[in-house]
Amino acid sequence: MGELAVRYLNVLLIFAPVAIVGSFLGLPATLLFAFSALAVIPAAGLLGQATEELAVHTGPRLGGLLNATLGNAAELIITLFAIRAGLLDLVKASITGSILGNILLVLGLSVLFGGIKNGPQHFNRRHASVNATQLILAVLALIIPSLFFYSHLETQGPVEWLSIGTAIAMLTIYVLGLLFVFGRSGLEPELGRETQEEHEGGWTRRRTLVVLIASTVLIAWLSEILVSSVEQTVASLGISEFFIGIIVIPLVGNVAEHVVAVQAAWKNKMELSLAVSLGSSLQLALFVAPVLVFLSLIMGNPLTLVFNRFEIIALFGGVLIAAFVAQDGESNWLEGAQLLTVYAILALAFLYLPV
Repeated sequence: MGELAVRYLNVLLIFAPVAIVGSFLGLPATLLFAFSALAVIPAAGLLGQATEELAVHTGPRLGGLLNATLGNAAELIITLFAIRAGLLDLVKASITGSILGNILLVLGLSVLFGGIKNGPQHFNRRHASVNATQLILAVLALIIPSLFFYSHLETQGPVEWLSIGTAIAMLTIYVLGLLFVFGRSGLEPELGRETQEEHEGGWTRRRTLVVLIASTVLIAWLSEILVSSVEQTVASLGISEFFIGIIVIPLVGNVAEHVVAVQAAWKNKMELSLAVSLGSSLQLALFVAPVLVFLSLIMGNPLTLVFNRFEIIALFGGVLIAAFVAQDGESNWLEGAQLLTVYAILALAFLYLPV
């Protein structure tokens, strides 16, 4: 995690005590939502940085596994509270929004600013191709239960079992993908060097553990405040719960990580930038979404992988255009502008989508 980016975002931690105290004093739900959302941004950044620092202490292989499982811990915590509150549409919208945000907004900003500063940028085509193929597979797996649901009339029971089976298959391919990466020595030599440079002068193990635990507890507390204020905020502002899930939640949970990806591209480290944007999308689709399906069963609010039709089109179209950008091993600022244009159009459509 880029320490400079987190340092600036840490200013927003002032909103954490405001949100917590305000929840006891009975502040309006809209203010509580805004304060808790702003406070989650630096808390998520600290959690991500602590996870990466812990990965440095544990060695490259175990460290890679930690990043692969805890890289989106902040969003996982938020969505768990949403599942507990029964806001399943919000959860599914946040999954869609996080994937689209990474492959269109974050990748778009990275390619745009990196291209403006450095001209055409090059990256390992093989790595990008593997990630792009894995991402297309992930999105295809996500939308199959939805297509099944919309093509049949009486599908409530079958679609739940199909979601569970799909979740098992997605977790399996995710584990196989990790084995493929970790099992090939030298697969990511340049990325490894870039990541090591990002951690020069890192934290002690004790500081890492303290920050990891403290940020997790803080995010959990703030997430409960945020989720509990969603419904009243929706009613007050006149926007949909769906829009909050697909735009707002992914942004507050991943802003620090997004800044790191853009910084890496600005420094002409496109390999690292792509690892952050595409890697985070893969983790969300193949790990976080299936885990949420199983945890929702334990929590008594079963989550099915049934997305609305517009989400399906947006996911598939977004992944395709991102794959086209990554397939040739070269990027330029115009491709970044194109990705951002697609994201802006989708965000506008989601704002007015009557869900």
